[in-house]
Amino acid sequence: MIKIKYFKEITFAYAILISLFHFGVNIWGGISDLWFNSAHFALLASLGFLTYESDKNENEVSIINLLFAVLSLFTFAYMVLFEESLYAVANSQMRTSDLIVAAMTIALAIEMVRRSTGYIIPFIISTCIAYILFLGQHIDGVFAFAGMSPERFLYRMYFTSEGLFGPIATISSTYVFMFILFAAFLLKSGAGDFIVDVSSAVAGKYTGGTGHVAVFSSALMGTISGSAVANTVSTGSITIPMMKKAGFKGTFAAAVEAAASTGGQIMPPIMGAGAFIMAQMTHIPFVTIISVSVLPAILYFASIAFYINIHAKENNIKGESSELNILPILREGFHFIIPLSTLIGLLVYGFTPTYAAGIAIVAIILSSYLTKNKRMGIKEILEALALGSKNMIVTGVLLIAVGIIVGIINISGVGITFSQLIMEWSGNSLLIAIVLIAIASLILGMGLPVTASYVVLSVLSAPALVGLMLRPELAALINAGIELPEVAMYLLSAHLIIFWLSQDSNLTPPICLAAFAAAAIAKTPPMKTGLVAWKVGKGMYIIPLLFAFTPLINGTWFERFEVFTFAMMGIASFSIVMEGYWDQKLNWIERAVFFIGAIFLLSPDKVFHMETYFGIIQNTHIIGFIIFAVSMGLHKMLKKESVVYTKLSETI
Repeated sequence: MIKIKYFKEITFAYAILISLFHFGVNIWGGISDLWFNSAHFALLASLGFLTYESDKNENEVSIINLLFAVLSLFTFAYMVLFEESLYAVANSQMRTSDLIVAAMTIALAIEMVRRSTGYIIPFIISTCIAYILFLGQHIDGVFAFAGMSPERFLYRMYFTSEGLFGPIATISSTYVFMFILFAAFLLKSGAGDFIVDVSSAVAGKYTGGTGHVAVFSSALMGTISGSAVANTVSTGSITIPMMKKAGFKGTFAAAVEAAASTGGQIMPPIMGAGAFIMAQMTHIPFVTIISVSVLPAILYFASIAFYINIHAKENNIKGESSELNILPILREGFHFIIPLSTLIGLLVYGFTPTYAAGIAIVAIILSSYLTKNKRMGIKEILEALALGSKNMIVTGVLLIAVGIIVGIINISGVGITFSQLIMEWSGNSLLIAIVLIAIASLILGMGLPVTASYVVLSVLSAPALVGLMLRPELAALINAGIELPEVAMYLLSAHLIIFWLSQDSNLTPPICLAAFAAAAIAKTPPMKTGLVAWKVGKGMYIIPLLFAFTPLINGTWFERFEVFTFAMMGIASFSIVMEGYWDQKLNWIERAVFFIGAIFLLSPDKVFHMETYFGIIQNTHIIGFIIFAVSMGLHKMLKKESVVYTKLSETI
């Protein structure tokens, strides 16, 4: 170990400089994408090696960590000083030093990922590298690959846009960094406390109120954090003890927080890193992606709220009277609306997400001076800058390392092969294809974080999904090379299906990070918490089916609201079926009737080949609505008769 005086202060200042560098380049530009992405990796990796596994003595650093940090910075310096290798290699003149630095960069990326996420992702990357270098030669069948020389592989991974510093790294260095920095400024300005206070004042008084506070606060926090685990830790430290105090069991409280926090990555306007990556991969405007994602996100949070309400009624958990008054809270925190409105307004007007986030950060600082108690001074600004860099270490290095996997998939053609296999295994059934992708996402989610899982799965399976969703005549035109605007929305539907299914790694055992984080706060068994969270977050599996079989994404706004309205009732009916309770316990016949109603409410008209009702509303939805309404009405009547009979019996 080496003892360095003021080491903590030095790394704090270094983190600030990293944020300022990214802010400046994203707003004003000045360097090429290749240089910027290389600098992005070098700065974050060096900061990670210096701080990620620090000992209790914050002024000490190991020699190996210091060496790795210096080598990380050297990878960028070499890129700048010897960029002519880009052109010399065309004449087979790649130097030995080029090969050494390229290999060292890959090794440093894998090592930083190992330290931050464990051994599974490095194992997957190493297997992919082995496959393209020599392993593919020994595989028979569709996955056979002739192999690639180490020199050519290192060149394409380091010096081109096919590997480490390609499109995925660009997304990380631009969109993702700026929005994580934006979230850091919001949190340092007190937005987290404001969100919890607003949630308590609005939702706390209803049945199961503290549970609804968790949902409401996680939905709001999700608009700025975009991270399920960060959402769980930030809001869960407040809401989980509140729920336990109100009467919810610890396991259920933790599960609700985990399921609600997972919605942070599907909640516009940020949606984690997913929306930015989606925009880059599909070439669909970012504003379009977040606009069509609003209604599905509301459906997901409503599905959790329904479950909480039913569970609270079953266990007689009432709302709590709160001393918090919404008007003073809004008066004190109204300035938080300004940066969010600025962000959304600039995006809608057509500015790039990076520029919009940069201006919104400035708006946070300026608007904080409209209040007396939450003004951001120099200290708070510097802390927010440092927090942004530190929060970006894991995500940034991970996305760059995943670029290796994506590059290998594209170079080897595995993505096309995998899509063809999905088409074959599914028997041209869209539903079976979605089930196969859900299984694949669950397996990948055991080792990959959500963003990485989405990137890998979208490269592998999005083309197959689009092909299955298109009508035969459209598919024929696309195969003929004709570009059609309406196909873009089918592509978006496919990517949203994959993105939503990728979220299940946060909730589904055996590895469910959000559920484990919530269990740590609630002091409950992690695996049991994960199982309950999987049940509470069932909307994560139902709603993607609406993307595929209804016009919720690719229809007109009238069609989207029609699907949204009936799906809301369908999810409520499905929640009643899952819990087996409404005003009283349901028998199996009642649950079966509610289940039939849910199926009709969630089904598209074309499944049953029925005529539309007055040419406006689908008959299946009308049938489902009638079943649902009659079931609810009869259930209420039976409940009242039961109450009257009980009172008469007690009187007698």
